[in-house]
Amino acid sequence: MEERIKSFKEFYAFYLTQHQHKLCRLLHVVGTTVVLALTITAIYHLNFVLLLYVPLAGYGFAWAGHLFFEKNKPATFKYPLWSLKADFVMYFDILSGKLSLDARKDIQK
Repeated sequence: MEERIKSFKEFYAFYLTQHQHKLCRLLHVVGTTVVLALTITAIYHLNFVLLLYVPLAGYGFAWAGHLFFEKNKPATFKYPLWSLKADFVMYFDILSGKLSLDARKDIQK
């Protein structure tokens, strides 16, 4: 039986191993940006129907990255809440320059 990950720190390290392809990371960034834009727009315009598109945008882009580029199963299926948190952490780590879209460059930092 597979041992479950016990902390977010441990999970995030695993999460990054599942996001090595730069196009997968790019699709995650695009999807998360669309999620944030939809959420802000829904609140600003008080059009909460837009929030129905949030999961489609977020998961659509991310899962396409896993299906077509990483060729692995998204961690969302086993660790849904930690995966959601890790996606936002990775998003802001990439935007801040802490991580690169090219995972090979992360090792050199």
